[in-house]
This record gives sequence, structure tokens and C-alpha cells, in this order.
Amino acid sequence: MIPIKDSIPHRETPFVNYFLIGINTLIFFYEASLPRAELELLIHHYGLIPARYTHPVWAMFVGLSPNNYLPFLTDMFLHGSWFHLIFNMWSLYIFGDNVEDRMGHFRYLIFYLLCGIGANLCHFWLNADSTLPTVGASGAIAGVMGAYLILFPLARIVTLIPIFIFPFFVEIPAFFLLVFWFLLQFYSGMFSLVNPYGSANIAFFAHVGGFICGMFMVHLFKNKDYRHLYLDETLNYYK
Repeated sequence: MIPIKDSIPHRETPFVNYFLIGINTLIFFYEASLPRAELELLIHHYGLIPARYTHPVWAMFVGLSPNNYLPFLTDMFLHGSWFHLIFNMWSLYIFGDNVEDRMGHFRYLIFYLLCGIGANLCHFWLNADSTLPTVGASGAIAGVMGAYLILFPLARIVTLIPIFIFPFFVEIPAFFLLVFWFLLQFYSGMFSLVNPYGSANIAFFAHVGGFICGMFMVHLFKNKDYRHLYLDETLNYYK
């Protein structure tokens, strides 16, 4: 299922959301311009490798500092492919503007970064011995989706469902779409723990951790007029 658009328009221009989409895209253009050897070096130094911290001797042997914790932040601005980037930025575009509306620009930025760090900590905890670098904004965006679930459970998401070669567009309540997505990530993550070679190297538990962080932290970051704004929009769009 591919979300296309939601039914809640933003009230103010989501400058931070646009900035995040822009900076991720620019960094990926930079990645794409690098020779393969330099790109791999960039990914290994700024992507999150759990074994870098749990096995410091190994880390120093391969040229990584076990005392540099910057990758817990920088990995969320790197992407592994065009598909990875486009899918993440599209999801951020759909869900992020409304969440930024409810939080304000600065609080939304801090919220986004904290969700990304929380997602990385969850991945680190469950994959402590992994020597594979993890990159991508998925964990932070999952936090935005978790916040969207709490703030706009009644919103409707136009969703593309491909059946064989035929595209079908349906409106799905945000609650059902996002809960389904979360459960899919959770069960895929559980399967990856049992069969790590069948997980396509996707950090499912980073998605799970980011989503849960977003659900719980949204109450700390939403603006004080949130309830009135949400009730107004419910009346306007769900008569």
C-alpha cells in the first residue's frame, strides 16, 4: 500500500518539513556523485554500525572511533538508493506538514531529530553485534507517523493498492493504515531476529522504535491550541 495524499490541509507553510526533504535530497545527490570507494567510506563513518560501540577493538581495527557518537544523528540524513530516498521523502511530505502545524517549526525539528535518535537506539539495542551500517530517515519519519496517528486518527489517506498490474485507489482512515504499517514493521522485525538473512537488511525495529517514540513524545511537543484546532478541522472535513 502506497499513501498518496491525506485529507487534512496544512494551515501554515511547513518550512521545516521542506527543509528536511531538501537537505536529505541534497546529501543524496552528494552521495551519488562520489566514487564507490569514497561512498562506502562515507557510509561506514557516518552510518550507524552497532558493533562500533559494542566491539571497540574491532572498530579501531577497521578504522572507526568507538567514542564518536555522531552517527546516531548523521545516519538519518544518508540513504542507500534513489528508491530509499524517494519513498522516505514522500512519506515525510504526506505526514510531516500536519504534524509541524500542530507543533510549530522549531519544536517539530527537535521532535523529528529525537525520534530519529530513539529509532537508532532501538535498532542498536536489538542488533548490538551488527557490523552493517544503518542509514536512512525511516526511523525519524516513523516517529512523525506515530505522532500523526495520535493527532489525526480520523484523517483519510488516499492509498494506492496495486493488484497484479492494476492500480486501485482507496481512502483508508489514518488509524487503520498506520496501525497496519506498524504491525507489519513489528512482525517483520520479529521475523528478522529469527531469520536475519531473510530481512533484506531493513532495520525494522528502528521503524518500530521511532513510531513508538513519536506516539509518546507528541504530547510533549504539540501546541496548546491543538485540541481546538483539531475539533475545528474534524467538523470541517468530516460532516
